[in-house]
Amino acid sequence: MKPIISFEDFTKVDIRIGTILEVNDFPKARKPAYQLIIDFGALGIKKSSAQITTLYSKEELIGKQVSAVVNFEPRQIANFSSEVLVLGIQNGADVILLQSATLQIKNGEQIT
Repeated sequence: MKPIISFEDFTKVDIRIGTILEVNDFPKARKPAYQLIIDFGALGIKKSSAQITTLYSKEELIGKQVSAVVNFEPRQIANFSSEVLVLGIQNGADVILLQSATLQIKNGEQIT
C-alpha cells in the first residue's frame, strides 16, 4: 500500500475525460505501446503513450472515452512527448482502461 496522503494532495491531481481521435503504433517504445491523440474539449488535443496493445486494437480505441491525468509534466518516451497519463488497471501483463460504462461524457469534464 502507498503512503496516506491528504485530501489536498489528491485535489492537485487533475483527472479529465477525453475521446481518442487517433491511434498510432509506437515501434520505438521499449514495451509495446500506442501513441494516442486525445480530445479534451476546452483543454485541447493532447498526446499520450499507452501500453494497451494486448487488449485493445487501434480500430476499437478510436472514439473511446478514457480517463487521464492532464496536469503532469510531459514525459519524453523515445522520440515522443507524452502529455497526459491515461488511467488503467494493471491486470497481470495487461492494462484495462478506466472509462464510463454507459454514458457519453463531455470531453474535458473533470473527475471528482
